[in-house]
Amino acid sequence: MRALILNSGIGKRMGELTKTKNKCMAEIGENTTIIDWQLQMLLKAGVSDVVITTGPFAEHLQEYVTGKYPQIAFTFCYNAEYDRTNYIYSIALAADVLDDDILLMHGDLVFEESVITDVLNAQTSVMVIDKSLPLPEKDFKAVVQDNTITKVGIEFFEQAYAAQPLYKLLKKDWSLWLANILKFCREDKRSVYAENALNEISGQLDVLPLDVDGRICMEVDNLEDLERARSLFEKM
Repeated sequence: MRALILNSGIGKRMGELTKTKNKCMAEIGENTTIIDWQLQMLLKAGVSDVVITTGPFAEHLQEYVTGKYPQIAFTFCYNAEYDRTNYIYSIALAADVLDDDILLMHGDLVFEESVITDVLNAQTSVMVIDKSLPLPEKDFKAVVQDNTITKVGIEFFEQAYAAQPLYKLLKKDWSLWLANILKFCREDKRSVYAENALNEISGQLDVLPLDVDGRICMEVDNLEDLERARSLFEKM
């Protein structure tokens, strides 16, 4: 199992904070950044092979995590076009080192330990949803049909649930999605979500929903989210 953490974004909705550092370096607790929490949870779960895509402040992020977590085998994939592409292109750049079962997460994701444990223990490919939450207007939603995820995006509202970009992907499913990601990038579709490539071939995959049922699993998109994450972190 290899973890893929996407950290190549600009994080412009975080205001002044991301003008000097990557969003994943925002502190959610005393001496604990978002990336700290993710890596600590991965280590607890027995995952020590981590691929990180990078963009702005790549060198700072790389020095930070390699210095603090020598027990993790890191691979870094830099997206020099981070300011004009989406993470679909960052994934494509890392394709050569993604030939395994993959635990995929966005670099601004905060979750409690039981969530990552359940994701890793799943016997199938899964994506995190939360049926207890109202459908967000502008964030990811997953369409679920016959207990299988068929579409992921911000535009879906029918047969959909609030979703988070936290996946466990068995190699048989991941290899198909990755191949379509590479196809999208060859066709210069590099500013869309990687999930656009997923949606096009979802009928060939078996990605099941994993309902966290109100447990903490959230993206930190803006400063309001950061304050909420800090409040939740105190309870974890």
